[in-house]
Amino acid sequence: MKIAILKERRPHENRVAATPETVKKLIALGAEITIEAGAGAAAAYTDQAYADAGANIVPDAASASAAGDIIFKIQRPMSAAEGVDEIGLLRQGQTMMAPLGALTNKELVAALAAKGVTAFALELIPRITRAQSMDILSSQANLAGYKAVLLAANNFGRIFPQMMTPGGTLSPARVFIMGVGVAGLQAIATARRLGGVVTATDVRPATKEQVQSLGGKFVAVEDDEFKAAETAGGYAKEMSAEYRAKQAALVAEHIAKQDIVITTALIPGRKAPVLVSEDMVKTMKPGSVIVDMAVEQGGNCPLSEFGKTVVKYGVRIIGPANLPAELPTDTSALFARNLLNFITPMVDKETKALKIDLSDEVVKGTLVTQGGQIVHPSLSQN
Repeated sequence: MKIAILKERRPHENRVAATPETVKKLIALGAEITIEAGAGAAAAYTDQAYADAGANIVPDAASASAAGDIIFKIQRPMSAAEGVDEIGLLRQGQTMMAPLGALTNKELVAALAAKGVTAFALELIPRITRAQSMDILSSQANLAGYKAVLLAANNFGRIFPQMMTPGGTLSPARVFIMGVGVAGLQAIATARRLGGVVTATDVRPATKEQVQSLGGKFVAVEDDEFKAAETAGGYAKEMSAEYRAKQAALVAEHIAKQDIVITTALIPGRKAPVLVSEDMVKTMKPGSVIVDMAVEQGGNCPLSEFGKTVVKYGVRIIGPANLPAELPTDTSALFARNLLNFITPMVDKETKALKIDLSDEVVKGTLVTQGGQIVHPSLSQN
């Protein structure tokens, strides 16, 4: 079993798909590891550290790809049209394990199938107890939620906590978290630790107790539709136009009083829902801050711009390009462990080779191409 780790080449990416810690553990599983020189440099993992862990260091992506039967990546492979032809480095029979954005990047999935690559889309790992340690979305969103609050604090002209000073009392910042998934929960916890007065909203009823357990106040229209607004997989359902109108009215009234708004709402495979309209931004106080964590998928605020900080109506609106990559040492460590936990059950204990069990729930949930075909049920019929 030969595993290759390539340097990530997409803009705004500083993470790496393996660390010296996971290299040692992969070698203990029976793998031979090849790493492209400089792959971990931006995340503070040196070539020497990888070599000391037992990896082979090669000078470029072509050498690394040629040496690997299995490719680990943080980002989906690039095409020639995107500037670097990473797909061209792949060969028939190779296996790729990476977040592919498979539900929205149909052309990439088709290209991988045409290449004869066996591809696992890690963003599709099912939300089951056994797979929690493999869940890349949760591990990365957790630290992204933390970083979003720090980003907001750095762009806010006031402090978070209430402070009693000889010159008078400074009021605490009011922080509103929209979307209470993994990122939102960490944002609530971080904003509370910094001393902010935190409120949060989500369409899933189970989140109310979670918000309150972290010291936040829950804000939502709690009608019958709200009580049924969660999929079996734990994601938010798309709400009716009537509910969205009622919720928007409540949020509009609440948002005008907030200093910081952090939006985290995503629907898998869909454009991000609009949560903060232009009219809502107009009602916010000058100097307020919005951090739109969903900007990569179109944004929860129509005024946010990918990879930019803009000021509209006196409000600073931040559209971070890749929040996990701003904490690359820790996010790489978590991602690498997720990958290690993902591949470990597939390694045959006797032969030390990759053995794909098509009856396994995790395999069925993530395998998108095999044998030159698109095999994932959500994609194969399209």
